[in-house]
Amino acid sequence: MKILNTAGPFHTSKLAESAKALRKELENITIHPFTTKVVKNIDGECYKNSDNVKDILANHIISPVKFSKTLQTMLDEGVDTFIEIGPGKTLSGFVKRMQSENEIKIFNINNVESLKSTIDFIV
Repeated sequence: MKILNTAGPFHTSKLAESAKALRKELENITIHPFTTKVVKNIDGECYKNSDNVKDILANHIISPVKFSKTLQTMLDEGVDTFIEIGPGKTLSGFVKRMQSENEIKIFNINNVESLKSTIDFIV
């Protein structure tokens, strides 16, 4: 496990009240059955339609992120392109260190130019 310096107490019990507030807000939305695979950072596994998605999403706020497991699941599922949106390349760095038999493409979007070049490559 690697501990990262962050600007706040993300994914810790200090955000329990925020998790409760999010869970309450999630009652106002309908979550439809999945038509594609989505990996949960909370355990690195793909969601199942039987999962209580609202509870899982609320728990994301207070639970540690299993990012390496999440990436490994994505690679095992055949994902070969990763796009990091925002300043910095911390998450892309984790992807680069992952072992994969396939070539991995990584894009970083942090301005209009990088967005356009990523879209040009993907499309």
